[in-house]
Amino acid sequence: MRPVLRFHGAAHGVTGSCYEIETGQCRVLVDCGMFQGSKSEKELNYGDFPFRPDAIDAVLLTHAHIDHSGLLPKLIKHGFAGPIYATLPTVDLCSVMLPDSAHIQEMEVEHLNRRNAQRGRPQITPIYTMSDVTACMRQFRPVQYGEWTTVATGMRARYWNAGHLLGSASVEIEIDTGTQEGQLRLLFSGDIGPGQKLLQAEPDGPIGVDYLICEATYGDRDRSEVSREGRRAKLGEEVRRAAEQRGPLVIPSFAVERTQELLVDLFLLARDGSTPSGPIFVDSPLATRASAVFERHAAEIDGGHELLAALRSDSIRFTETVEQSKAINRLSGFFIVIAASGMCDAGRIRHHLKANLWRHNATIMMAGFQAQGSLGRILLDGASRVRIQGEEVDVKARIEQFDFYSGHADAPELVSWVKKRFPVRRSMFLTHGEEAGLDGLRDRLSSSLGYNRLILPLIDDAYELGPEAAQQIDVNKPRRLKPDKVARLDWHNDLSKLLIDITQEVNAAADERSRSTIIRRLRRGLEDKSE
Repeated sequence: MRPVLRFHGAAHGVTGSCYEIETGQCRVLVDCGMFQGSKSEKELNYGDFPFRPDAIDAVLLTHAHIDHSGLLPKLIKHGFAGPIYATLPTVDLCSVMLPDSAHIQEMEVEHLNRRNAQRGRPQITPIYTMSDVTACMRQFRPVQYGEWTTVATGMRARYWNAGHLLGSASVEIEIDTGTQEGQLRLLFSGDIGPGQKLLQAEPDGPIGVDYLICEATYGDRDRSEVSREGRRAKLGEEVRRAAEQRGPLVIPSFAVERTQELLVDLFLLARDGSTPSGPIFVDSPLATRASAVFERHAAEIDGGHELLAALRSDSIRFTETVEQSKAINRLSGFFIVIAASGMCDAGRIRHHLKANLWRHNATIMMAGFQAQGSLGRILLDGASRVRIQGEEVDVKARIEQFDFYSGHADAPELVSWVKKRFPVRRSMFLTHGEEAGLDGLRDRLSSSLGYNRLILPLIDDAYELGPEAAQQIDVNKPRRLKPDKVARLDWHNDLSKLLIDITQEVNAAADERSRSTIIRRLRRGLEDKSE
């Protein structure tokens, strides 16, 4: 049979990265990530895989971010027994990130089950537990950049530095088709890092492949060209502005690499006297453990000596306990707190947002991409009130997007990276992007490179990799999630906004009679099931 490529995630969305390659001799996954964003997408994490885990021979992991690695323990839990290939830094980062993911799930499920018990609803179980993570880590097999590794019968792979994260990789795959067509070469970009990225070298990759699967997160965006020094200066402006307001600067940040990059620049700004002094709190146990991994790999990192100096600075304080975390928000005046998650959907950042969103003198600085449906995106889109952990919070703080620390290449950088991989002999798939990013990168590649064999797959699409181009198959197969529900606001977002609007309307009513009238109208609407 000809190889078949299936897209189980990161198709018209930026999370849940998971691609399956089936040949006549093996079945291999590239990534097995967790879905984030709207509740509809996150529910996919609890459902069955669209394949049999025990039929998969190997996993090729591009990097450690949870949207690429987060369902690996579930894969093992449901029968996968093969090797997981990744670079050594990726293995080390997974050894702290996957246990953190299991802990979050166990704690959130425990909290939810208490509420379900009170409401007479059924109990649920975590997607996986710490024991599943322990079993998962035993199946990792470290690989070196640039070295071919046989990963399954008739398939070998080679890893290239993607410049996105410590240990991140683009994965080149060579398939022995066993036919007169000979070898078939595929390249999965993984997440491509931008130029001038702190702590990372420029992304690399091979030349001339048959099929290219390329990310398009920022395929529609042109960032202002800025050097590392220029980015640091812009960060200094934000810090000084927050200090002038005499309030906190709260930075939702991914715990791995984004936090470490911010710490380096905040440390250098304070050391050089460019910003006022003030405590910097890293309120993320995961970021603390990830920073220890970065310390071990400092010799492999661009600017590793600056990172070591920042991590050992007296002005930077790592918190561990819940009590230490709560104590931060009892402070007054100017301070900086960095907490996960980067999209504000989980972790300690939600407590800091509850404590500070209503403050006029607080600044919330988003330092990365915010997926549609996430709390971070809702705040950036101008919400005046949000619901966090069942409570309504007014948004009075200054909300800023500071995209200079993004781990993803922008559109011109993606086009440049693709151009260096040419020729792409058969077809190119654009993935890991929302609709605007996918359309933007497609148009740029078509106009600047004259390349038109571009495919934008939907979730659960399958393509036969033919000798001339890819051909879609299984077109009538049901999808786990309708394409128009991917990377969109869903019913849960609508419900949260409705509850906020109802509360505001009732509270704004002139008297008790007016409030009763509003409530009666709402009840009549609920009783009318005709629509």
